[in-house]
Amino acid sequence: MNLTTTYLGLELKSPLVPSASPLSREIDNIKSMEDAGAGAVVMHSLFEEQLTLEKSQLHHHLSYGTESFPEALTYFPDITNFRVGPEEYLDHIQKAKETVDIPIIGSLNGCSVGGWTKYGKLMQEAGVSALELNIYDVPTDPDLISAEIEQNYIDILTSVKAAVTIPVAVKLSPYFTNMANMAKGLDLAGADGLVLFNRFYQPDINLEILEVEPNVLLSTPQAMRLPLRWIAILYGHIHGSLAATSGIHNAPDVIKMLMVGANITMLCSVLLQRGITYIQCLEKDLREWMEIHEYESVQQMQGSMSQLNCPHPSAFERAQYMKALQTYNPDSGRVYTKS
Repeated sequence: MNLTTTYLGLELKSPLVPSASPLSREIDNIKSMEDAGAGAVVMHSLFEEQLTLEKSQLHHHLSYGTESFPEALTYFPDITNFRVGPEEYLDHIQKAKETVDIPIIGSLNGCSVGGWTKYGKLMQEAGVSALELNIYDVPTDPDLISAEIEQNYIDILTSVKAAVTIPVAVKLSPYFTNMANMAKGLDLAGADGLVLFNRFYQPDINLEILEVEPNVLLSTPQAMRLPLRWIAILYGHIHGSLAATSGIHNAPDVIKMLMVGANITMLCSVLLQRGITYIQCLEKDLREWMEIHEYESVQQMQGSMSQLNCPHPSAFERAQYMKALQTYNPDSGRVYTKS
């Protein structure tokens, strides 16, 4: 069975790719991912807030007390000449590249144009084969119109693309008025691929100390339905690659994503729950299914069940919604087929 696939112009040995997670913080884990059969690894994210915080801290320490002694300014180097940022992250990339042969994809997480450009270039110099821009933005300004929000995504992408020569993918949320139009806009702006979808972690309230606190909930298989639908719709309509993420927990999930048009399937929650070696189980089950159903390669199945190739394209649109409601059996909790 030929499991090779192409993602962002990169030839991968498998469509199984661990996405950005704490697991990639250890070099041994990255090596284990390669040994288990991963086609590539997305590094844990470098956050925009990290860049802003470190820069502000450096500015504070370099300028502290200078207002009292004007001549003291001459003793301090120009702030712009300092290499500000998480050097450990870049060193980690270099070590990962020296340890494994599969592509390493860098991950930048933020919501505004700024340090992305500089650090995207530094990641390229450190050895990543591609970049993933994880644009995590929750607009709360009631006066901010949708066009401005969408333009911010385009501006971030174009600024990074202008600074690097490696492929750039955009990981985005589904919360756009017209998801298809947003995907087309990013495609035209030069995105080499789209990662669908980002999961927004919602805050919770601690009733004991009466404080808002983070609450991380791992995905469930049900979460795959949203990216499955949109990858099926977008397949064949954009030039870039499509990566499926969120809710992929078993081989059938992987197969479905590939059939609707995904180039790769990204794994996170399932690896956190079941361990890195579970990649081997997914590959084994994928190969068995392909053999039983007489598929010789992953590329043979990619897009075969997309909207573009589906006998009933409306299945991915409103008609399927109406059909689901009309055929739901409240007694059994199942959908039944009318004779």
